[in-house]
Amino acid sequence: MASSSTTKALKDIMRMDAGINGDAQYIEQITWMLFLKSFDFKEQVWELSEDYYPIIPNEFRWSVWADDKEGITGDALLEHINQMFISLRNLEVEDLPIQEKNPEKAEAILNVARHRRRLIRNVMGGINNFMKSGTLLRQVVNKLNSEISFDDIKGTHLFNGLYENMLKDLQSAGKAGEFYTPRPVTKFIVDMVDPKLDELVLDPACGTGGFLTSVIDRYSISTTEEYRKLQSNIKGIEKKPFPYLLCVTNLIAHGIDVPNIKHDNTLRTPTQDYGIKDKVNVIVTNPPFGGAEEKAISQSVSPDLRNTETADLFLVHLMALLKDGGRCGLVLPDGFLFGTGVKATIKRKLLEENDLHTIVRLPKSVFSPYTGINTNLLFFTKGKPTKGVWFYRLEMPEGYKNFSKTKPMQDKHFDLVREWWNNRTESDVSQYVPVEDIAVGEYNLDLCGFPHEAVEILPPDEFIAQYLHKKAVVSARIEDILGRITAAMEES
Repeated sequence: MASSSTTKALKDIMRMDAGINGDAQYIEQITWMLFLKSFDFKEQVWELSEDYYPIIPNEFRWSVWADDKEGITGDALLEHINQMFISLRNLEVEDLPIQEKNPEKAEAILNVARHRRRLIRNVMGGINNFMKSGTLLRQVVNKLNSEISFDDIKGTHLFNGLYENMLKDLQSAGKAGEFYTPRPVTKFIVDMVDPKLDELVLDPACGTGGFLTSVIDRYSISTTEEYRKLQSNIKGIEKKPFPYLLCVTNLIAHGIDVPNIKHDNTLRTPTQDYGIKDKVNVIVTNPPFGGAEEKAISQSVSPDLRNTETADLFLVHLMALLKDGGRCGLVLPDGFLFGTGVKATIKRKLLEENDLHTIVRLPKSVFSPYTGINTNLLFFTKGKPTKGVWFYRLEMPEGYKNFSKTKPMQDKHFDLVREWWNNRTESDVSQYVPVEDIAVGEYNLDLCGFPHEAVEILPPDEFIAQYLHKKAVVSARIEDILGRITAAMEES
């Protein structure tokens, strides 16, 4: 595959550079370069419009400093890159001069320019140039230019393939793996939630943008109006700089001109402050879990729902962000399902105000090597209470002991649950539990691990006899062990 050979060639060059240490740095280095290259292509298209307003200063546009393979190199290139970072991190956003005399038109043009410039400033503000050799950096630039062109379909496909390879590499890049949800998981969730082109879709913890690109991949765009809807109806929020860069570049690779991705923490906004303009039709997400938020962040939800566990807080925000009738599919750890206290209060709210219709337990190691925590997929619709929940246990495929980088989860591993989804029946891997039973069980939702076989119920006399026999066996073993210990102590 061409994208794999390109990835290898880039790694081979960068491995010789003293500033690159591991996959995370290699990925960040390549990503900001791909971002600037793809953005420059967009800017060349925008230049053809009479409403175009310059975004990146001319000397720092990719086509000016990078396209000439015999261009600046060595220390001069490193100094140029250094100055570029300084300039783009401080790009003017507000006080932009314009010659347009029509005030309305001028404001519209400036609003678009501000949005584009803000995107550049946000992206460049949190990333770094790790390479120490300007000569090797020039080789990387030349390799990208020779392999990727946005003027033809083949070049665009190579860009997408190269990017997918880098995202998969995140799974072995230490903590960077937390930003990547395996594509089969994002695709399954998105397919089951079934977003439409005219619906507003949000991922409030979007990481590298896997859920959002899975949404985009579902659409077949053929008209200008459909393209406009695509551009305006995909939204994301990500607080960390590295995944923010990855997500923005990922969406550009998937046809979004200026991705509507906020560099922010969703949990910072109090839930009571959400207005109509903040509400969305669809949420698909894998919120961070296993971490804790500072006390001030936990106060963004009502006192009875406050918890420092990140995943719990995100679920409260998701319920607040959905419109009535809105749909959500998300990944949550086991701890939430069986948790008590505040977790139980959150689950009660979830069941009373939303239709939590399905929970799918994933096999272990889906997210390896980043985490071995058991994970579940929850699906709910806002605006009507839950009558009952279907639980489905997706088991490890035949021939697999664990998923790994060399044997990852694949789309086909969801085939059985896809077949079951629209024709639900109880079986050894699925069951339906009325909400009344869940309430009696103090809102325990950890009901996907039900036994394969029914438990044998013995008659009382047989049960007592069996119990007394087992008790006698255990007592005899204990007496034997105590006797040996006493004898050993006497000998010493």
